[in-house]
Amino acid sequence: MESTKRSLLVAWDFSNVAEYAFDHASIFAENVDAEVILVHIVKKESQIEEAKGKMAEAVEGIYKEKNVRPEFIVRDGSIFTTINDVAKEMNAMLVLMGTHGIKGMQKLTGSWALKVIVGSRVPFVVVQAPPVQKKYSSVVLPVDFKKENKEKLSWAEFLGKFFKAKMRIITPKMPDGQMLQRTKANLVFAKKYLENRGIDYEIDTADGGNDFAMETVDFAKKIDADIILIMTTKNISFQDYMLGAHEQFVIANSAHIPVMCVNPRTDLSKYGSFY
Repeated sequence: MESTKRSLLVAWDFSNVAEYAFDHASIFAENVDAEVILVHIVKKESQIEEAKGKMAEAVEGIYKEKNVRPEFIVRDGSIFTTINDVAKEMNAMLVLMGTHGIKGMQKLTGSWALKVIVGSRVPFVVVQAPPVQKKYSSVVLPVDFKKENKEKLSWAEFLGKFFKAKMRIITPKMPDGQMLQRTKANLVFAKKYLENRGIDYEIDTADGGNDFAMETVDFAKKIDADIILIMTTKNISFQDYMLGAHEQFVIANSAHIPVMCVNPRTDLSKYGSFY
């Protein structure tokens, strides 16, 4: 399955949200000239052949409905590591995954979606609903005091270039202090980065009456954003999963807005070659 085209992986589990992820992947594929590959993970090697048959049926169903026949990969392993292994092996641009949000016990043990995402060298786009339109023209870009904020700007540029997207920057309201100074420094950096690359942006400040993750989602709802671009927590701990890392609430937002999740890493600049 060698190809010179960029690859977009879709985590496939035969669910409706996996179909939504495929629909979103198709939009990305059309705009960045990439191929979509479905990835299905089974627990045991003995289940692979049966799963391949089911995947072939699923692909035929997609072809009949959408007139496109994606490739697929079946691997044995854990969804928490094997999807990332395949993404690395395929040198994938993005992984798209559907989620039902945080429900039942997931609210106590942490979002399984976040557990899949953390540690990936490839950004994930997590969706809960089918696309509203065939572009991502309004991107919510939260900027706070964390130094990792700078890393996601490459992907802001990505969305700005391929979708002519406008960045709607949202910053937290906070009292004077070191965190405020760091936030201002990150904001100045973001403005300069976007301006130098011709990416349109607008800056808003949250009201400060709620958790910043919640205010980010509220802001995205208010402006009817197409996607939210976030960084995951660096070195996220088991305690973060138990208590609920901020990313979980953004990923599982009640407005069902897609979320692009970028993990902190030191070599993100290599993706400049995409542009």
